Amino acid sequence: MDTSFHEVAAQRRTQDVAYAHLSVELDHLYMEDFLLGRDHLRRRIAQIAPWYDTTVASFQRRHATLRPRISTCFLVDDYFSDLIAPAELVPQLLEAAAAEGVRIDYLARESGCAVADGVELARLVAGRLVSVPTQGTNGSRPPTVESGWLSNGQRSPSEPAEALLLHEWKPPVEAEARRHSIFVDVELWDEVDGKRTWSCPMLAAVWQLLRLGLLRNQGRSVVQPRPLPDEMPADWSGMPAVVQLNPKAAPFSGYRTLSLLEDRFLPIEQAVRVILGQVAQDAEVMQRVEHRAEQEGMPVPSDVTGRIAYVFMTDF
Repeated sequence: MDTSFHEVAAQRRTQDVAYAHLSVELDHLYMEDFLLGRDHLRRRIAQIAPWYDTTVASFQRRHATLRPRISTCFLVDDYFSDLIAPAELVPQLLEAAAAEGVRIDYLARESGCAVADGVELARLVAGRLVSVPTQGTNGSRPPTVESGWLSNGQRSPSEPAEALLLHEWKPPVEAEARRHSIFVDVELWDEVDGKRTWSCPMLAAVWQLLRLGLLRNQGRSVVQPRPLPDEMPADWSGMPAVVQLNPKAAPFSGYRTLSLLEDRFLPIEQAVRVILGQVAQDAEVMQRVEHRAEQEGMPVPSDVTGRIAYVFMTDF
């Protein structure tokens, strides 16, 4: 009989996932955008199409030795509002995309970035935030885990009004600033009557990690794309977190991501980069992804934010 002792941690198995070379987010729309009607949605897709064609052509030229696997995805915000049922929204989206010759491989719902298949993804990522004390911290402001706020540097000292009369005010300072600071303070969540509501930047940070294939829960992958249900549910909570619309699509996750977004999302994505810069990644997963990408002739940066690219669009 084997009576040897084995640590549980040593028995953990890290699950691999399939990777595309590039995951392209075609857009991120609020429910209110869909209320503007089919013509508005068609114009949005028409605006995206040439940018998608250009960026994909550029990617293919840069990686001419590869046969690029590129998947596309579309994120619908059902977290902050749930105004239109899937049975109405999904056909509108597919119709607009087909009319403009745009292929949507995957459709994701934003609430799936909070909880998916019983796993609290946002809380999982929040638990991996690395809280590093900065010089001058006096304990007057609670840590991120309590306050729900995260910054990219050192905040201005928080002191009573009487103390400010005696001491000179000090500005916030960005960590690793290039001469002048661009200080960002991000709200990750708020709580009312004990119920936590995650912020858009926090959910978008989870979304990027999902698309990069970096999230695991005790070694297991957290989201598996599923086919579109034959009979769509009455509300979004009954939909999979990620729906695979194209059976022949390249994998959902990619070694790199590209997001084609309206410029209204620029401040949100700046906050996303602040968050991701302070998330402790699973070292084994990172090592495996880097090794696989290297083997395919597509090395990736060691830092997560270096794998993320954007095109911010505006009407002109």
